[in-house]
Amino acid sequence: MRSVTSYRRNSVCQTRREAGAVLLIVLFVIVVVSLSAYTFTELMLTHYEGARTSVRQAQTRALVDSGIEMVKYLLFLTEDERQAAGGIYDNQAALRGVVVVPDNDPRQLGCFSVLAPSLDSDGNSAGVRFGLEDESTRLNLNFLPLADRLVENGGRTLLMALPGMTEDIADAILDWLDEDDEPREFGAESDYYSRLQPPYQPKNGPLDSVEELLLVRGVTPELLFGLDTNRNGIIDPHELSMQAAGANTAVLLNQPELQRGWAPYLTLYSAEKNVNSSGQPRINVNQENMEQLYNELVAVLPVEWAIFIVAYRQNGPYTGDAPSQPVPADAQLDLGRQPSTTIGQLLDLVGAKVQVQFFGTSDAVVIDSPFVPDIGAMNLYLPTLLDNCSVTSAQVIPGRININQAPRVVLMGIPGMDEELVDEIIRNRDVTGQAQVDNPNLRFETWLLTEGLMFNEEGQPDIARMKQLTVFCCGKGDVYRAQVVGYFQEGGVSSRAEIVIDNTQAVPQVVFWRDLSHLGRGYNLATLGINLGNQLGL
Repeated sequence: MRSVTSYRRNSVCQTRREAGAVLLIVLFVIVVVSLSAYTFTELMLTHYEGARTSVRQAQTRALVDSGIEMVKYLLFLTEDERQAAGGIYDNQAALRGVVVVPDNDPRQLGCFSVLAPSLDSDGNSAGVRFGLEDESTRLNLNFLPLADRLVENGGRTLLMALPGMTEDIADAILDWLDEDDEPREFGAESDYYSRLQPPYQPKNGPLDSVEELLLVRGVTPELLFGLDTNRNGIIDPHELSMQAAGANTAVLLNQPELQRGWAPYLTLYSAEKNVNSSGQPRINVNQENMEQLYNELVAVLPVEWAIFIVAYRQNGPYTGDAPSQPVPADAQLDLGRQPSTTIGQLLDLVGAKVQVQFFGTSDAVVIDSPFVPDIGAMNLYLPTLLDNCSVTSAQVIPGRININQAPRVVLMGIPGMDEELVDEIIRNRDVTGQAQVDNPNLRFETWLLTEGLMFNEEGQPDIARMKQLTVFCCGKGDVYRAQVVGYFQEGGVSSRAEIVIDNTQAVPQVVFWRDLSHLGRGYNLATLGINLGNQLGL
């Protein structure tokens, strides 16, 4: 009996142990399955977030494209239509926080903003605006060899105005650009670069990108880009406080004018259309056919202007002391005569004299230019003359600097400029371009004369100095730069691109595009434009 009882007791214990083991196994399986389900769920959520982020990224890129198309549209308009649409200098209605992707939830609104650097009252960069930056406000590096030919050391003069620039670096840049292999006074050519490890050769030709300057002796990333690591044109607080290795950063921190580096002042693309205000090609006063020149001139200019210009081409300027007279009302030229001289600048005609023999007269007479060197008169004739005439048939004029909007640093480098004149320019100009609508003189660099900013020692308008400046200056360009940001109003994923659009062509074309998305959005949402900052806590 005791054996049977013991057996049963052992059997029950054995059964209980087996049941406990099964329970543990079941619990273990449940835990493993639960963890697997949890892991799978997390993986699916991760894939979902990844897919959502990819979709968002693609959408923000499309928003950037929408911003570019808006810029093209504004540039395609006529000047009057563009001004009616708000212009391109600071147009918040058309270029800030523009909604492209609508949604009932305002957080999901997809927008773009188009931004450019703003200028303070001293002509220095300060903050941002919602518009386009005229590329002619920058120094065109590929124009420097021509500047050297126009004025002795003209290229070096332009470069030396950049903060932190030295003669060694300036000459090295010019040697990199010029066609010869002869080093300048402080420059470097192939004999220097061939000794580097690895060795390479100087370009000896036009640059393909501003970043190519990093190959030039003495040019460092700190000098070229400064502290602006996210390339938004602003030195953000985190960039100022950033501690980077090397002494160059300390130098930048102690020189505010160098903190943005040289890149914001440099370009390869600046140019102007050689057309009049109606969009028609200007008349080339240096063409060879005198009859054609005369007919083109009288179609848009007074007859006496046309006669004097053709007579100047045929006979050249008169420098004698014979008495002169105005252009006779019934004067007729021999349009079959070939020209003997070219006109270097239209300002050569101001205050000039010409000795000419008209049909029906036996003696040559000296005639005065209808373009007299008087401020009041220049205000009347210069806009018409400069708008309709040119000394070249080129469709595009590259490299000149827009004195109406260029920052102080760039203005100071123009040969013939001095600090006093730069101060006067900054004090009297209208960077927005609105004043040009009412005063056509302000569309041209010669407003320095017509507004009374330049006089010679005799107290007369300084035509000679203006002629020197005109080679390097203009009133506006037709190539533009901007940063376009595509974003959603909830924040998160965004895209950013820097673009240059050439409007010298019949249809605006993007000639430069750089993706800056890897550097972040660059601007906070409040700057870009949102309408629910309090809800989002931004």
